[in-house]
Amino acid sequence: MFLVQHELTVLKGLVTMANKIKLRTAPGKYSIRAAGAVLGESSNVIELSEGDMTPVLYVPRTDLAMAFFDKTDTSTHCPHKGDATYYTLEAKSGPIPDAAWSYETPHKGLEAIAGHLAFYPDKVTVEEV
Repeated sequence: MFLVQHELTVLKGLVTMANKIKLRTAPGKYSIRAAGAVLGESSNVIELSEGDMTPVLYVPRTDLAMAFFDKTDTSTHCPHKGDATYYTLEAKSGPIPDAAWSYETPHKGLEAIAGHLAFYPDKVTVEEV
């Protein structure tokens, strides 16, 4: 019973996933590509799993060609992870708006994803090589 109470937080009748977020180092090396260009490679990718949603890969900025990314005015708030900042990818074929996001100051317990970018799979390909 205690384990179940610890895994789920119930507030005003709503069940949140805050305590079901899991981080792990994604094994292997990953290539990050978009619009025919390689944006980076990394062996330091973090996989974030949140409940039954598809896991999201977070790539360190230090492993990306950040000169191709411009911060946008778009922002969102996740009650579990914090405030997300978005980036447009300046590709040779033209801008790809809000292709990536980052949690600059993620909530407690998720600090490992600070300094990392995640990508929309229909805009940027992140695959193990």
